Amino acid sequence: MTNATKENDVDAGGSEGTAKAAEGVQAVVFALHILEFMARQSEAIGVTELATAFGTTKSRIFRHLRTLLLQGYIVQDDAGRYKVGTRLVALGNAVMRNFDLVQVSSATMRALRDRVGSSVVLCHSEDEGVRVLSVVQGLGQSQIEITVRPGSLMGFHASAQGKVSLAFGQPELLARQLSKPLVAHSPQTIVDPAQLKEELARVRRQGWASAPNQAVTGLNAVAAPLFDAAGILIGTLAVVDSVQFLPEPPPEELLQQLTDAARAISASLGYMAR
Repeated sequence: MTNATKENDVDAGGSEGTAKAAEGVQAVVFALHILEFMARQSEAIGVTELATAFGTTKSRIFRHLRTLLLQGYIVQDDAGRYKVGTRLVALGNAVMRNFDLVQVSSATMRALRDRVGSSVVLCHSEDEGVRVLSVVQGLGQSQIEITVRPGSLMGFHASAQGKVSLAFGQPELLARQLSKPLVAHSPQTIVDPAQLKEELARVRRQGWASAPNQAVTGLNAVAAPLFDAAGILIGTLAVVDSVQFLPEPPPEELLQQLTDAARAISASLGYMAR
């Protein structure tokens, strides 16, 4: 065998090895996508539904489900449908213990405050409203300090943070809010369910929400969603100020800075927009 032949054999083997490695990586990535998709479902799901969702064959889906099932990341119910298993839940809980949302967000919040001058507020959604987790005070653009207190609970339909929670959160949350009267906190509060649905559709399209004079007359907030690694809404990031310094519509530059900051926090939590 000549040296040239030996070199060709090495090249061929190397190419084959590279192809197999790439195929293996793609299989891992696809299995992770299946896990993320299943984690977002409120009920167990079947092979056919998964194949349809991913635009692939049932046999390919089944191979990955089998692996995930054997490793305990998913379980199969009596009807033969699949849902996430306790091992995945335990893994998620362990990760969340090491990812304090306030700690992860603090540097980005301060940087955003320094750019826009207004107070920056971090919240997460609860059953009864949106809870304020952390506040970075504004730079004092006026003699009156406009902010919110950590621990405060704001309504869903009258706050920018609440609208983001209703627009990007679980559908059950919106259904619960629409099943009871919408309370007017000011003359500008949205109390008509149809109008609120239109507002939320706009929030989903544009990726942010505002609420001028709707929670308190003279106050405005602009909020953007924060997502975790599974693509589930985990909180909101908002800029809060008087309507004098935060008018409606909000300045394009501020919107860009807010949404960029929200995306940076989501990315630090493992979220990858698709």
